[in-house]
Amino acid sequence: MTRIVPESPLSVGNGEFCCTVDVTGLQTFPDAYPVEDRTAAAPGTLLATMSAWGWHSVPGSYELSETTRTYDTPRGPVPYVDMAGELGASGESPASAAEGWLRANPHRLDLARIGFATPGGPPPAPGDVTGIRQRLDLWTGVITSRYLLRGTPVQVTTACHPERDVLAVRVESPLLAGGSPGGLAVRLAFPYGSQAWGNAADWSRPGAHTSTLRPAPGGCTVERVLDGTAYDVVVAMTGGGRAAQGGPHEVLLTFTEPAAELVVALTPAGTPPGTRAGVGGGLPGFGEVVAASGRHWARFWSTGGAVDLSRADDARAPELERRVVLSQYLTAVHCAGSTPPAETGLMANSWRGRFHLEMHWWHAAHFPLWGRAGLLERSLGWYASILPRARETARAQGLPGARWPKQVGPDGRESPSPIGPFLLWQQPHPIFLAELVRRARGPQALAEYADVVFGTATFMAAFAAKGPGGHGLGPPLVPAQESYADVRASAADPTFELAYWSWALEVAQRWRRLLGLAPEPMWAQVATGMARPLVRDGIYAAMGTPPYTVRDDHPSMLYALGFVPPTRLIDPETMRATLRDVLATWDWESTWGWDYPAIAMTATRLGEPRTAVDTLLMPVAKNTHLPNGHNRQTASLPVYLPGNGGLLAAVALMAKGWDGGPPTPG
Repeated sequence: MTRIVPESPLSVGNGEFCCTVDVTGLQTFPDAYPVEDRTAAAPGTLLATMSAWGWHSVPGSYELSETTRTYDTPRGPVPYVDMAGELGASGESPASAAEGWLRANPHRLDLARIGFATPGGPPPAPGDVTGIRQRLDLWTGVITSRYLLRGTPVQVTTACHPERDVLAVRVESPLLAGGSPGGLAVRLAFPYGSQAWGNAADWSRPGAHTSTLRPAPGGCTVERVLDGTAYDVVVAMTGGGRAAQGGPHEVLLTFTEPAAELVVALTPAGTPPGTRAGVGGGLPGFGEVVAASGRHWARFWSTGGAVDLSRADDARAPELERRVVLSQYLTAVHCAGSTPPAETGLMANSWRGRFHLEMHWWHAAHFPLWGRAGLLERSLGWYASILPRARETARAQGLPGARWPKQVGPDGRESPSPIGPFLLWQQPHPIFLAELVRRARGPQALAEYADVVFGTATFMAAFAAKGPGGHGLGPPLVPAQESYADVRASAADPTFELAYWSWALEVAQRWRRLLGLAPEPMWAQVATGMARPLVRDGIYAAMGTPPYTVRDDHPSMLYALGFVPPTRLIDPETMRATLRDVLATWDWESTWGWDYPAIAMTATRLGEPRTAVDTLLMPVAKNTHLPNGHNRQTASLPVYLPGNGGLLAAVALMAKGWDGGPPTPG
């Protein structure tokens, strides 16, 4: 970086913890990197410090039962969590306090703002920084930032420990020494948790939380308490560092020497500094963090998959290779934690930092395909932790097995919505993801994930209702193409979900065989007896019920062959005609970043590699990959990691193919 690029800051992280910085190497100019949020009094920022464990809820005691509505189904009346209020692009109007609280809590916390300050003088402004030379070294995971601040040189080195929630920073500048007016200090500031859609920090409620400074030789601890959430920020300093309270939620770190090293550990209260579950304690030094980061990233790049396009004669090859490399880094930083990630990862709060389980595949399925199954397994184990809740959801709807939610926090509780509780396509995901791990690791994965796979399949087989044309899906439902939310009470038999249902049940049955168990007759009956998708005018309709095909949002009928491997339900030539129709008529502005790799997978399975590449690199707004590699969508969704993960999954399919398919089919 040689200037401030508001959409494209750089991050260091480890999947569980992440800090995103501006051109100063810290978070000095949050307003220069805005995130639009119509639900908040002020814009959010891309410069966040977030973790998988950092969540907060404002006081409230509401139950999902306060938001249910009964729908007619093939099995009779069934209660569904619903929402009477309105949803917008990023805004929403809940119809009740219960709807509002249940959608907004818990929300992910912006744990700390760490930036430069000038004690006794005006704060640094973006215009004060010139001569910028900022570099993220992908081989070491270290950001080096060099610039002039009001004409004086500054160099900042920023790194994250690969296994601990620890940030390490080295600052070198004549401005650092002495703490004189116009000099440099480091400011730590702490917000309250925000219930806004995309702004993770609420600075307007200083009386609602506490930040207690505990100075210590060579550092300090800040004890943070926000309602039922408590965490500690432990700081170790060199350079003659001293900590002082600068405000109710502000700590100033001043120094007496022109070079200083900071190590900042953020941990839930009661956890030794620099630790988390399964990782040893003790606060590491700056050099130790940098060395550990270097070892980690060198191993990451040396042992995972790679694609070499250097001999390609297509002028777009360097850009595709850039996207591939940066997407590997970004998904490892943002999507490889102990829970499924938010669509904006650990960089900003979309949907309040809650994660969407229908997107989990797009975030993380590529990890085993690129030789990194362990990164997927970090979050795949989370399904077992919410299995009781998923079983209760199925039971409330009169069905056995486990029904997975859509928009959730770590507790796995569904959010009221006219869309989420009616989606189906997240249901087979745990089977698909577990199968990828089994293929990567071998039979030992079977016992580990069998409960999740079998609970999922049991629900899926019971949910499919037998009709004249075979086993169908819904109503009610909302397909992957969410344009049909308004007709959810009558919607049925979406093409993509029918194929995915059949394929996943066959995989679950294979797991039973591999474990030496008898096959489940109902699973087999449904898998082989799914209703065939509706064909109209020679192409697949999106739905089996009116309005059949709406030409906006996700063209999900294509994904019945592409995302989903070949099944008996899908005719390749009909799908080829459907692909042609979509490419000619679809409203591309309404699509999302994962649609392009998804369509590329369909073209690949149809033996059309040029179409696959053209689609993967289609020059439209939501297929943009910024200088930092992120897939930008809109001002309110400036980061969209399903696009990055989808790209990697598509390239893996294009490069290596599938069982029984041709080599390098893309």
